[in-house]
Amino acid sequence: MNEQSLVLPFDPAGIALDRRRGLSQQLYQALRGRILDGRLRSGTRLPATRDLAGMLALSRNSVVRAYDQLYAEGFIESRVGDGTYVTQLPKLSTHLPTGLSRGLSTELSTFSECGTEDIYSQVFSSGPLQRLESHHLSRPRTGAPRAFRLGVPAFDLFPFDVWAKLQAGFWRNPDPAQLGYGDPAGEPLLRELIAAYLRSSRGLSCAAEQIVITSGAQQAISLCAQLLLQPGDGVAVENPGYRAAGHAFALAGGRLHGVPVDEDGMDCQRLGQLTDCRLAYVTPAHQYPTGVTMSLARRLELLAWAERSGGWIIEDDYDGEYRYSGAPLAPLASLDRTGRVLYVGTFGKIAFPALRLGYLVLPPSLVQAFSQGRALAMRHSEVSSQCVMAEFMARGHFQRHIRRMRKAALSRRNVLKAGWPVDIPGLGSMPEVAAGLHVKVNVDNFVLEQELVAKAEGVGVEMTPLSNFWLANSAEPVDKRAGLVLGFAAVPEGEIAEALLKLRKAWRLLRG
Repeated sequence: MNEQSLVLPFDPAGIALDRRRGLSQQLYQALRGRILDGRLRSGTRLPATRDLAGMLALSRNSVVRAYDQLYAEGFIESRVGDGTYVTQLPKLSTHLPTGLSRGLSTELSTFSECGTEDIYSQVFSSGPLQRLESHHLSRPRTGAPRAFRLGVPAFDLFPFDVWAKLQAGFWRNPDPAQLGYGDPAGEPLLRELIAAYLRSSRGLSCAAEQIVITSGAQQAISLCAQLLLQPGDGVAVENPGYRAAGHAFALAGGRLHGVPVDEDGMDCQRLGQLTDCRLAYVTPAHQYPTGVTMSLARRLELLAWAERSGGWIIEDDYDGEYRYSGAPLAPLASLDRTGRVLYVGTFGKIAFPALRLGYLVLPPSLVQAFSQGRALAMRHSEVSSQCVMAEFMARGHFQRHIRRMRKAALSRRNVLKAGWPVDIPGLGSMPEVAAGLHVKVNVDNFVLEQELVAKAEGVGVEMTPLSNFWLANSAEPVDKRAGLVLGFAAVPEGEIAEALLKLRKAWRLLRG
């Protein structure tokens, strides 16, 4: 009898829950931890929710919520008529690396021994102007948001009155210690609060010392590119994917390898075939732009690749707070046991992009090098935004705003879904949207994609073609790259309905 066919007993011994804290979250973490460390092996049958509630003296609802989160993240599966089982998963290594890989150990460990000019020559590789000329980044849209602009949250819901009061309070009597040159890694209080938020709300166990504040997510990605890559190193990027990240890696001298994305996320088998790959950039919670969520099996494969190859993984969790059923998924970094994942977070999708406030959560082995590298690049971040955001979080405004933004995005998604045209030949239906602030809609071919976008723009409706997100040398046929990517959070429901009416009129001649 093979392991997959075994029905293994479940033992609740050792699951101790603090009755003063959220019980469903504690149970989820306890079961998840036992699955990851092997105490709950693949194939273990879990008790029915009612039975486990009785064993642990919990309400059944608490067990249901814990199971739902484990289902969503792929740790358990339901077998029709047979119960709930631990999913068949590859094993994670539990040993920690003893040192840095080639790039950081040979280049950044010498910071304290050499002058600024020497460091710049080591970190910022030669020839960036030549590389810049061959990588043209499309300019982001400017002006007031319109339907259906990508990458923009609901500006109209941000509590600017609260922010203004906190900002005024900071400048009314600033601490002299905050007016000089600050910590290159960022304001200590903000880093403490980010770490606490990630631990409680995202299941990512980290300390303030692992966090470096950046001027938005893009600077975090660029910093990773500058400090982790040598010219000529291979970089795996999702294809289609976030092109601005690819440009950052290319500017640092990386050679881009587009790795296909399917319904489970980045194809890790294709990644494993790359022999020169030093770094992989992924958006696992809500792939940009297709919207798929990387499966648990793929996440474990990706971590195994990093451990096996000595590579690094950059996890861009740009809109992970937006999940419309259950709690947000735990980040890929929460599964990392070997210190290979660098987690990129941003306030831009919760507050507004112009705030230019993001952060990196680093493996402990990289913290000092990244802090020093950032000090060389721009010394430290602007202080008032960091201090005001810290106060905004400490007073509970941040969590309340997240809940409000999630509710509004869901409502705006529903209006888009209800009013989407269904009678345009070659245009796909509106798919289910379980997370994030945008959706990808299928289109039959490239010519139709371009025509739909042009007609939409002609009536003042913003559309982004999926073909824009593919690397230029992609092997995929051009018609397979076609689609539409729509952001649904930027404007209120009324403006979404009005834009849909314009689209139906503009596209009606395409019915043939």
